[in-house]
Amino acid sequence: MFEQYQLPFASDALEPHFDKLTMETHHGKHHATYTKTFNELAQKAGVDGMDVTELLASLDKVSDSALRTGLRNNGGGYYNHNLYFSVMSPNGGGSATGELAKKIDESFGSFDAFKEKISSLALTQFGSGWAWLSVAKDGSLVLSQSANQDNPISLGTGNKPIFCIDVWEHAYYLKFRNLRADYIKEFFTVVNWGKVNELYLAAIGKN
Repeated sequence: MFEQYQLPFASDALEPHFDKLTMETHHGKHHATYTKTFNELAQKAGVDGMDVTELLASLDKVSDSALRTGLRNNGGGYYNHNLYFSVMSPNGGGSATGELAKKIDESFGSFDAFKEKISSLALTQFGSGWAWLSVAKDGSLVLSQSANQDNPISLGTGNKPIFCIDVWEHAYYLKFRNLRADYIKEFFTVVNWGKVNELYLAAIGKN
């Protein structure tokens, strides 16, 4: 069974950056529904024993097209939100730490340059979708964007996501309305860069 990531903080702990209602709706309703539906579809397809990343990377092996689409959408929603919520913290903010900080400077010139690039990807993603920071097979950092609940895994890139920004309207509309740029800016005030660094180290085999 695929387990929904549980917030290690109260739903109002990110205020004033993110309000309680947004967190309760986003995590408690949207993410919970993705998780429930993904489990139902995975069981129906007989793939419920697989690791989620392995499943998303091998969706073409699911012969039923309706099931395949459902798994892609709901499995993506499950995986994407697990990552998204796991890098948020009431004590977040600041800039990248540890080896990730060094790699970001090496790859993009500076943390501010990285922040500007990924923010632009999040802002310019047409409609619902995501912006990603991933680790490629050669250890390099890769920025990308994706529509709907797709991610670098389901898109077959072979890259391992370590950070993401959700730009579905349900992530921000209750507080920020149509001001996506304001939401993206505020999101960086709650990012747990220590956690992102852990994910980076795991992706390169050092953790």
